Amino acid sequence: MPTSDFPLPNTSSDLSGRVALVTGASSGLGRRFALTLAAAGASVVVTARRADRLTELADEIGASGGICEPIALDVTDAEQVAAVVAQATEALGNVDILVNNAGIPDAQRAHKMSLELTDAVLDTNIRGPWLLANEVARGLLAAKQPGRIVNISSLGAFNYGGNGAALYSITKAAIHRMTEVLAVEWAKFNINVNCIAPGAFSSEMMDGMLTRMGDITQHFPRQRMGNPAQLDSTLLYLVSPASDAVTGTTIKVDDGQGSR
Repeated sequence: MPTSDFPLPNTSSDLSGRVALVTGASSGLGRRFALTLAAAGASVVVTARRADRLTELADEIGASGGICEPIALDVTDAEQVAAVVAQATEALGNVDILVNNAGIPDAQRAHKMSLELTDAVLDTNIRGPWLLANEVARGLLAAKQPGRIVNISSLGAFNYGGNGAALYSITKAAIHRMTEVLAVEWAKFNINVNCIAPGAFSSEMMDGMLTRMGDITQHFPRQRMGNPAQLDSTLLYLVSPASDAVTGTTIKVDDGQGSR
């Protein structure tokens, strides 16, 4: 396609007419992602286990002129995953943006983890995103419609300091690899699959970590915690027309916190 057929610059983040589903949207990064997508014009389905918080978020988006459907979801329940995608499609139309954000930490040494916690981390951090990605992709394939899937990993996928989050690191590395293989699988169908790997950003999960470990920012080059707003541009890039040729890619956003 000639270059002249694209706007100059090709950077639009207008998501009007798009339907986005965000998991783990009751707090932290997921909540911010939902607000950002709605502000860019997408109709947003917000999901999490805490239904009351979802209702508050939907009201906030609605008050700003956006469209938001709150649906309770436990991503470890396969039947719920299928039902929620179907419900979202019925309410707002085919989901063509998925943000796989739901995740939980382990915060324990590997040999001390219970079987229950092990299963919960694996089911929430890997199995749930896998099931959701496939469920959304099935709808897009049936409709012969392009789509964008953004998986949320972590800088912990690439670096582990032995501080009691071994399984979390493993699951986030798996999300990175899942992004790559599903991108290959679905490229010919114009479904782009990409990943964001944040460093330490303010969130409820991070608050719990700081309670255990103290102020970790003193060891960062810029001695500050990331603000979720600093992820807005990366998310919008990966779901907008500007990233049409980008798939199977993980973007690290860590404010220079980690080694390379």
